[in-house]
Amino acid sequence: MDIQFFKESPFTTIISFHKLIESFEEIAQSDIDYRSNYAKAILEQIELIPELRTGIQDYSVIKNNEALIKNILADLFPTALTQNEIKAVTIPFQNISFNYTERFKKILKNAGDEFYMEIRDFSEHQFYINNCCLILSNYYKQHIDFNQPFFYDIPDENGIEKHYRILYNADFMEIIPTENSIPLTQEDIDQLIDNYNDINLWKSKFPKGSWILRGFGIVSLFDATTESAISILKSNLLKPGPKTVATDQEVSNIFQSIFNLPNLKVGFIIYNPEEEKFIRPAKYENQMKSFLLSSDQEVDCKNAFFGCSFENLLDNREPFVISNVSKFTEEQTNKRLGEHLLQQGIQSCIFAPVIKSGHLLGVVELVSENPRDLNSVNATKLDLVLPYLTDTIDRYNTDMQHQIEAIIQREYTTIHPSVYWKFKRESQNYFQNMNHTKDYIFKEIVFKNVYPLYGQIDIKGSSEHRNETVKIDLKSQLTALLEIFDNQESNSNLVLLEQRKFELESLRSELDFPLKADTEQHVQRYIEEEIHPILKNTKSNAKSEKLEKLYFEKLDEKTGMFYHERKKFDNAMSIINKRLATVLDRKQVEAQQIYPHYYERFKTDGVEHNLYIGASISPTKPFDIMYLHNLRLWQLQTLCEMELEHHDLKESLPYELDVTSLILVFSSALSIRFRMDEKRFDVDGTYNARYEVVKKRIDKSHIKGTNERITEKEKITIVYSQNSEEAEYLKYIKYLQHKKILEPSIEQFEVEDLQGVSGLRAIRVKVINNNSNPEIKKITYQDLLDELN
Repeated sequence: MDIQFFKESPFTTIISFHKLIESFEEIAQSDIDYRSNYAKAILEQIELIPELRTGIQDYSVIKNNEALIKNILADLFPTALTQNEIKAVTIPFQNISFNYTERFKKILKNAGDEFYMEIRDFSEHQFYINNCCLILSNYYKQHIDFNQPFFYDIPDENGIEKHYRILYNADFMEIIPTENSIPLTQEDIDQLIDNYNDINLWKSKFPKGSWILRGFGIVSLFDATTESAISILKSNLLKPGPKTVATDQEVSNIFQSIFNLPNLKVGFIIYNPEEEKFIRPAKYENQMKSFLLSSDQEVDCKNAFFGCSFENLLDNREPFVISNVSKFTEEQTNKRLGEHLLQQGIQSCIFAPVIKSGHLLGVVELVSENPRDLNSVNATKLDLVLPYLTDTIDRYNTDMQHQIEAIIQREYTTIHPSVYWKFKRESQNYFQNMNHTKDYIFKEIVFKNVYPLYGQIDIKGSSEHRNETVKIDLKSQLTALLEIFDNQESNSNLVLLEQRKFELESLRSELDFPLKADTEQHVQRYIEEEIHPILKNTKSNAKSEKLEKLYFEKLDEKTGMFYHERKKFDNAMSIINKRLATVLDRKQVEAQQIYPHYYERFKTDGVEHNLYIGASISPTKPFDIMYLHNLRLWQLQTLCEMELEHHDLKESLPYELDVTSLILVFSSALSIRFRMDEKRFDVDGTYNARYEVVKKRIDKSHIKGTNERITEKEKITIVYSQNSEEAEYLKYIKYLQHKKILEPSIEQFEVEDLQGVSGLRAIRVKVINNNSNPEIKKITYQDLLDELN
């Protein structure tokens, strides 16, 4: 017969009652008449079925003699305890069991005909090796602690999963080697003990069916539902990450087992102490829901929605229990909350605060569709699980803070991955040397002997363009207002209207001259304070009313002013900056493969970038000056690509803007230091400051002896001071001319003297733009706006 749950086992199993039969034979020889007579009667029946002594391998023998076997086992299965004990005859770890107590029969009947009893999380690997360990323990007398908690998970008549701990009694079993068994030395046993996971090794030492397991065992179950459910809950709550966290159904099943309520559901909300709000964490929205915040993402704790009900929970940190929601709703102060619960079919509920170190972390919600299912008595069961919920929500909050800090570092600070290791090392030093009696002094983050590279693409004449768009918008708005006033009906405010028309015309005339610093603000304030009140309080005819409606429709929601031309300009600036920054960032990924280096970029009226390369930034990799030359060529090529990107964008832009490109060459190594107050790197030392001075002033400088700027649209200007730098970049230019990226002609000139800096020279060369990408020209302005948003 097939009596094993798994197909392979080191045992051939033979069910035998020989040990009990031998005890009956001893009793039959005793002087106690009633015991002796009972034993003799049993033995007479056993003689008719010799397999009961010699061994049973055909399960039908057991089924056909259930009454006799029950009598044989009567001393081990007392009738008085059959309604209480959960016990049966079995073979450890195997799938055969019989002679159930009445309570065991009832449990299996309630589970249903389709239920199949199997040990929780018990694999074929464990089955085989546990049987081998039985042999090592009982035959070889090895002290091996291979016992671990085993459980049966059996649903009751309501579908609630109950958890039963399994205990085995193997006193009536014996283990016998066959001719196929392999004798083991202590060295073999030690090897097995050290290699639990090597199933092939165990099978080689204990071949399939090489031992006989003769006799029977007794399995006893005890209801460990609460303890096991808490353990399962703990395991689920400790799962890392949102993708592996337990779902609301899994958690509900666990709580159903603990509270013995089939309709119990669970939710939770987080408490935000800074804003005094309850929050439904979006991170777990698909795994765990909330019944208090079924539709809202967050709600103020003092919201009238909660009425006075939550005062005890918030102030005294005590659970809030509603055993009958319908009755609770009858009171006016509870009406809103009660109706909210009733709409979800909730008739009883518990809202328990999760507390750690006196601080409220969140609220766990237990709800049921039946009145009085949840009440103040069974609410005490929460004491068993709240510690684990506390640790989980606290871990969620800590994890959230860490992720927020990581986002801040990634999005809002300048700690580049290439230098992160040094910040991390200093932070580790701080963490390991924390002393409450002494302040730790942070070491400065300095990288010495690094070579700088600076480049920029600047939007040409951006200030002039911006001023021009401001003028156009202001003139359009003033003209629209004057047209409204011209169509106003004559009334008592006629004199005031004439004065305002005069002032509007004066303001419009001023816009024919260069824009002053405060002109825009002055006009805006005048319109808002003097003109708009008149429009709102003056009666208008049909034409004037129509003009007013059109006027107010044209006002920008944020500024309250005409913002059409400025918006085109701002959008064009943003599109250019975003596209150029994207090219630079994409190319930077490739550049890091040349040699790890520090990189930062800024978007202003264009895109500028700083690079620093040197051995101190990547001390684990040998540095050679060749890497600097490679990076310089990469920078020049990247600026060419950015120029082409802009050229291809120009036709689609709402406002045509040109750009100029610049590279500053600086061959001396310098030091950069992280400025704690500014949270950014800057060059270190007085001599090195010369480099920063040149960076800030060079793009607005002129060719020496002329009024012509050193930068020009569609051209790249390379500023340098040494002959070696000139020779190096002329080689790069020659190479890119060969690649048909740069035009053949080259301009070379001296740069005018800057404050404290003289002797600078420059090379200027035009980028060939007739090889642009034809696909980009198909992009519309709306496409660019969608991309921007």
